Amino acid sequence: MPHPQRCRRIASLPTFAFFKPAGVPGRTLPEVELTVDEYEALRLADYEGLYQEQAAERMGVSRQTFGRIVEAARKKVAQALVEGCALRIEGGEIEMAEMRAFECDDCQHVWEVPFGTGRPAECPACKSKAFHR
Repeated sequence: MPHPQRCRRIASLPTFAFFKPAGVPGRTLPEVELTVDEYEALRLADYEGLYQEQAAERMGVSRQTFGRIVEAARKKVAQALVEGCALRIEGGEIEMAEMRAFECDDCQHVWEVPFGTGRPAECPACKSKAFHR
């Protein structure tokens, strides 16, 4: 008997949750559902370029579990692109991370702020406005 799935930690919900081919009415398209944790795995691995060990740690899962999540996500995105399906992002067993981490592009300082406090105005170490999550 498999053990129950643990919640996967995500940094934030996606800003956009539905994508479709241009010029085709959405109601006529088959949909592929990407779960929020699969979206987060793609964001960490492919958008942020993290190694699987680092990304797995951020999501609170093992490296092997992260690998399975990102593999499933890539397959679903590829299916939507190749077959011209709509892609909907929703669902999954998730929990919001309590803190957001930022890194300064100028001095490489890393700091955390609680969720819900808004984006910082500047790096606390060098006052640069060039930083990212």
